Amino acid sequence: MLMRTRTELAGLTIALALVAAACGSSSAPAAQKPSSGGPSSTSAPRGVDPNAPEVVAPGDIPDTQAFVPYTTTGYSFKVPEGWSQSVAGATTTFSDHYNTVTSTSASVAVAPTTTGVTATEVPTLRRAVPNFELVKVSAITRPAGAGVLVTYRAGSAPDAVTGKRVAIDVERYEFWHNGLQVTLTLSGARGSDNVDPWKTITDSFAWSA
Repeated sequence: MLMRTRTELAGLTIALALVAAACGSSSAPAAQKPSSGGPSSTSAPRGVDPNAPEVVAPGDIPDTQAFVPYTTTGYSFKVPEGWSQSVAGATTTFSDHYNTVTSTSASVAVAPTTTGVTATEVPTLRRAVPNFELVKVSAITRPAGAGVLVTYRAGSAPDAVTGKRVAIDVERYEFWHNGLQVTLTLSGARGSDNVDPWKTITDSFAWSA
């Protein structure tokens, strides 16, 4: 009887040991493999400048665009047909989407020079024009005579609905004749290929007196 009891106790001990081992292995948490995408947490994005101009698809003026003459006191030039026109004092603006042509006149005693424009007008533009970035100031010649060209990048005027600005390329021409200075500013969405249309406009500029 004693031998049987010891045998039963030994069997029970072995059975309990096996159960404990099985329970221990099943309760241990399985090692988790890292996901292929890396950690799930991400760093906070850098702040976005709300005043930075938005870059949009270039808006080339079509090669088939027709031009019509625009005449005002003292001068004339061709403008793209069908563009909207607005007038504010001595300034007239023609626009179509992000393309604009603006002319303004003023009485100025002497003709502009690259040195004078760089020293006086560029700092004024830098303060007044959003996101102003000067490219160059150069002397140019058109059929109407000599002039000064300021080439720069900037942000457009805020959209009336969204308030956003668009990144634009700008060419600002300054012509002078008998005390009258005319500034002809052409702009378009950054990257637009408007070399030929802008040349058509500036080549057409003429003094009427």
